[in-house]
Amino acid sequence: MNSAVRTTVPARSAGHIVFRDVSKMYPGTGGQPATPALDTLNFEMAESEIVSILGPTGCGKSSTLNMIAGFEKPTQGEVLLDGMPVLAPGPQRAVVFQQAALFPWLNVMDNVVLGARARNLDRGVYLERARALLDEMGLAGFEGHYPYQLSGGMQQRVQIARAMVAQPRMLLMDEPFGALDYQTRIQMQELLLRLWQEHRPTVFFITHDIAEAIFVSDRILVISPRPGRIRLEVRVHTSKPRSREFLSSGEFISLQKQLLQAMQEQDAEELEAT
Repeated sequence: MNSAVRTTVPARSAGHIVFRDVSKMYPGTGGQPATPALDTLNFEMAESEIVSILGPTGCGKSSTLNMIAGFEKPTQGEVLLDGMPVLAPGPQRAVVFQQAALFPWLNVMDNVVLGARARNLDRGVYLERARALLDEMGLAGFEGHYPYQLSGGMQQRVQIARAMVAQPRMLLMDEPFGALDYQTRIQMQELLLRLWQEHRPTVFFITHDIAEAIFVSDRILVISPRPGRIRLEVRVHTSKPRSREFLSSGEFISLQKQLLQAMQEQDAEELEAT
């Protein structure tokens, strides 16, 4: 009998994502058996919600993001956006990766507007929007700089601006701050919450960091080792945006203990199974 957690969500609205009994298998090669990545995943996301996903390497976190983005399709079940199956990528879903992946021969402004330009959006509109986003991110005055002239945190800000310039309804973030030092990482988390307050995208956020998940999220899903199943769902009640004082609050400490215990139990079960 499947014991996967079926998550709860507020009433359906624009930007509503549903995973309905989703499983994902990757074909084996060279006579090897197929690899199960996800097993009977059921969860929902409401408009403007930030949902983080925690789990060990190989548990299917990136596969989940790729199916929301439309890069991959489920082996079984369905992924729905506003009641319609996700069949391909679309401009309403923007992806932010761990590495900024900026084009080194383009300056900051040209990197930011590249996607909008390719979609033949109105040039005056997207340039104005790009300038406003760069100003929000503290990058005003750096429009003519090239990626090699920027710090890692600044490069990630450019990548987020590039994702936001077309005003997507969803941001899909795959460990976007994982390569940054602690101080820069906290600054980027605060920046994400400020951007969320201004633009209200729905955010699907992959991280290995429990504290980061608590700080930025409305809800956190803990995924089991492969094949991934939702083991636990917790809700963060403190309103967004949050200040650094939240890191020492009773709710933060309580959630951190709960999530750490869940991750430790998973580790112990995985060791027993080997």
